[in-house]
Amino acid sequence: MRKIYPLIAFSLLLTACGHQENAAQNQSDASFESKLEQQLLDAKPGSVIDIPAGHYSLKRGLSLRTNGVTIRGAGMDKTVLSFKGQIVGPEGLLVNADDFTIENLAIEDTMGDALKINQGKNITIHGVRIEWTGGPKSTNGAYGLYPVKTQNVLVEDSVVIGASDAGIYVGQSNNIVVRRNRAEQNVAGIEIENSVNADVYDNTATKNTGGILVFNMPNLSQAGHATRVFHNKVFTNNTGNFAKKGAAVASVPAGSGVVVNSNDKVEIFDNDIADSQTANVIISSYFSTNYYNTRGVATDYNPYPKGIYVYGNRFKGGGDSPDGLKLKTLKTAMYGISGNFPDVLWDGYTDPKNQADGLPPPNDRICIVDANGVLNADGPHDYKNPSTDTKPFQCSLPKLPPVALNPEPKV
Repeated sequence: MRKIYPLIAFSLLLTACGHQENAAQNQSDASFESKLEQQLLDAKPGSVIDIPAGHYSLKRGLSLRTNGVTIRGAGMDKTVLSFKGQIVGPEGLLVNADDFTIENLAIEDTMGDALKINQGKNITIHGVRIEWTGGPKSTNGAYGLYPVKTQNVLVEDSVVIGASDAGIYVGQSNNIVVRRNRAEQNVAGIEIENSVNADVYDNTATKNTGGILVFNMPNLSQAGHATRVFHNKVFTNNTGNFAKKGAAVASVPAGSGVVVNSNDKVEIFDNDIADSQTANVIISSYFSTNYYNTRGVATDYNPYPKGIYVYGNRFKGGGDSPDGLKLKTLKTAMYGISGNFPDVLWDGYTDPKNQADGLPPPNDRICIVDANGVLNADGPHDYKNPSTDTKPFQCSLPKLPPVALNPEPKV
């Protein structure tokens, strides 16, 4: 029996050491959190807040209200702000400021939105990783990178994983570039909503519910138009929709590649879009969303997509296992059990006030080039008279100009 005592003593010593290390780490995290909060409070225009490499646990959300500040880490996998134990504040970091730059760090496991930037201009997000490390869950925060009511916005070279609404979301904003990002395992990988003049290019969207979304929702501060989605890789976006009940994106079917809903003047070109089980491209109106029945809309809201130009994309696979009973039934009726929807699925809603000889005005048309077919699903009549006639879509539209950020961000 005596020989056991040293083992017990050693075990107790290890336990004590473990408690001491945890206490020291907690104290270190608290000290770091307090220092960072003070740096954000004391920041002046031109301040650069450098956060060294390390894994830091924070319990409270952070905020910044000073213009002209840069927050910089040592790298998106080296400087990690973890909010796994967050008890205060809906966001990880809330910014209400102009001329803001954040780069080279990670924000993980926030209770709510990870990085929200509200009503700022000249915003740069570079090399930021947002992640909910437990995988796709409805309890994850809604938005990853979330500029809203902003102007002159650049989101680049960043990664977002696990948002229960949109990984990269730019809403009610103007003059936007979203480039060279990776969005994975979110409900919406990248979403441009009610925004004007946006370029979305050189991104990878995979394993989301929907890859890239361009939406116009009612009752917001502005309507969106003029978005170019090009040279992106959008593939295998078939994750089941895990959005919170009532969210607009809860109606996005799993297996959606690029989705345009109620937006105008949208170009989709030079993308690689593959293996979206519902459809590689979906063009729809507000009437096709479950969200439509939950609230009224402003009288000046335009629920129809107009001026949509899809051309020069490379499509592969997809359309073989659509989400939802109605779409499954439609697919089987049209193409059989082993068949698949064509590359482009349109819900068939048109503006009755905007028709001449059965077609909308030239610049309001939906034009589809280089796609493997188009299906007009006849949503207005509950999918009773779908059509595969491609003639209405054989047209072209004026090209949108590139978005020029002014001033061009320096990172």
